[in-house]
Amino acid sequence: MTRYEHLATLLAQRIEQGLYRSGERLPSVRSLSAEHGVSISTVQQAYHLLEEKQMITPQSRSGYFVASRKATPPMPALTRPAQRPVEVTQWDAVLELINSRLEDDVLQLGSGMPDLTQPTLKPLWKAFSRQAQKQEIALLNYDNLYGVLALRQQVARLAIDSGCQLTADDIVITTGCHEALSVAVRAVCEPGDIIAVESPSFHGIMQTLRGFGIRAIEIPTDAVTGISLEALELAFDQWPIKAVVVVPNCNNPLGFIMPEPRKRALLALAQRFDAAVIEDDVYGELAWEYPRPTTIKALDLDGRVLLCSSFSKTLAPGLRVGWVAPGRYRDRVLHMKYIVTGSTATQPQHAVSEFIRQGHYQPHLRRMRQIYHRNYETFSCWVRHYFPCGICVSRPQGGFLMWIELPEAFDAVRLNRELRESKIQIAVGSLFSASGKYRNCLRLNYGLPINEQTEQALALVGAAVERAMLSCQHETQISASTLA
Repeated sequence: MTRYEHLATLLAQRIEQGLYRSGERLPSVRSLSAEHGVSISTVQQAYHLLEEKQMITPQSRSGYFVASRKATPPMPALTRPAQRPVEVTQWDAVLELINSRLEDDVLQLGSGMPDLTQPTLKPLWKAFSRQAQKQEIALLNYDNLYGVLALRQQVARLAIDSGCQLTADDIVITTGCHEALSVAVRAVCEPGDIIAVESPSFHGIMQTLRGFGIRAIEIPTDAVTGISLEALELAFDQWPIKAVVVVPNCNNPLGFIMPEPRKRALLALAQRFDAAVIEDDVYGELAWEYPRPTTIKALDLDGRVLLCSSFSKTLAPGLRVGWVAPGRYRDRVLHMKYIVTGSTATQPQHAVSEFIRQGHYQPHLRRMRQIYHRNYETFSCWVRHYFPCGICVSRPQGGFLMWIELPEAFDAVRLNRELRESKIQIAVGSLFSASGKYRNCLRLNYGLPINEQTEQALALVGAAVERAMLSCQHETQISASTLA
């Protein structure tokens, strides 16, 4: 037996004996080399042999992990919301999630925050410093209603990657994507109107509808292909729907990328029923595939698509720099922006424009895509290891959000209360429904640093989920025996 075969046998025995648990990271090549007095190449050969036996799995730049002995959880099935217009609720729960950000000692496992620790953001700090050193009065003055021209030109160039042919005049800068979505909704709807949304859907757009007195009709959504076009067509036939709001690329919270033929079919439906399409592309540039997926706006020939995005997820949310390409609704969007904010802060616009112009944006995007993809692989391994069987887990194609569906009787609201005692916050699934559906679901952020603290937090969540599921099963058995 060669040295590497002997080492591989020893490691396999440790795995079989449970000394290395499923999903656990194995010792580094260098540490094993020192421990056993063998060369690095011998350790690498031993690991390759175990990999061939499917006992361990490599993860880029993270090392080797014990292969999960649990089957990969299935994906969530097509959702089944109540397909009728409803008034949006859930504000109290959304406010609780927002307020939890104020607590520095709470780990935000369910937030929509990107990773802000990467060195590729340093040029952005320098851009702000240079702006401050200039001491130009223009940086302290009101901006025009459209936004800084230099930034609009850069956004138009970036949009080419998504298939859009835009000019600076086609773009209106906003205070983040949230304002872009808000002015888009107000531009196409009046109080009492109906908007179709994916189900589940981003809670921010839900609360926008609530604030403007607009009703939402939730449309069944598939975790792979997106919003059900068949159900949407039936809804159009039955209700006077003014617009459809979708996140087709790296969806929040399901993570899918809608296939291009379905994007075309969605646009055709909107044209047939003369409805607007409000497209949220805030995660689109974080898709793992290259080139990045096209937007629905790229297919738009008559200006009915309002494309909304920002730099909140790709750079930093504190910038509050977003934009909308409003198409035929430009005048209405400008009016709504004037009513809401009047203008956007100038210094962040100039700093972001300089960051892009100097060539820092694309390298940063490449780095973040790699990090989030690698994080997803590790997070998925942890979820398989620490969570019980009987769950469904989304398989995102970009971004940094994961959706977990638990048995129907499960109460994630109660779970969140329990986790808060351990200083952990998750995003409860009911936030992503107009009517409070998906109480048995939760959203997690795998963009968090991959470290011991994050792993321990996820282990706590998994253990709490398992206890709650056992309790649900026990209560169901008692109820069944009582009825019998």
